Amino acid sequence: MDDARRAHTDRVIAAALRDRQSREAGYREQALKLFPWICGRCGREFTRDNLRQLTVHHKDHNHDNNPADGSNWELLCLYCHDNEHARELDAEAARAAGMDDRQALHGRATARPFSGLMDLLGQGKQKPAGSED
Repeated sequence: MDDARRAHTDRVIAAALRDRQSREAGYREQALKLFPWICGRCGREFTRDNLRQLTVHHKDHNHDNNPADGSNWELLCLYCHDNEHARELDAEAARAAGMDDRQALHGRATARPFSGLMDLLGQGKQKPAGSED
């Protein structure tokens, strides 16, 4: 029974991956024809040699929303694309913690990484080795 269940799961995953690859190939090729090969955030330019580092980002985060005019797409380099999705994840976490979007964006930092540094350095009153008064 476990083998049958595992085989079924493998087939479902394989089909989902095939569908995703064919869907991505379609809109990626369209986006690369529509837009200049430049990251929409950092402005980095791409050539055929490094084009694989340029990704298609869905502005509304819906990968099934692929209008032919490209209005839901922007080309982003891998780094800017990762940053965009990290910002979305941070906003979701802030909302889950009860913050509104404004608080999440403009919250104050509470960490004080150097608060005990002077104590660790002996209040900074020691003379450097080799110095004379």
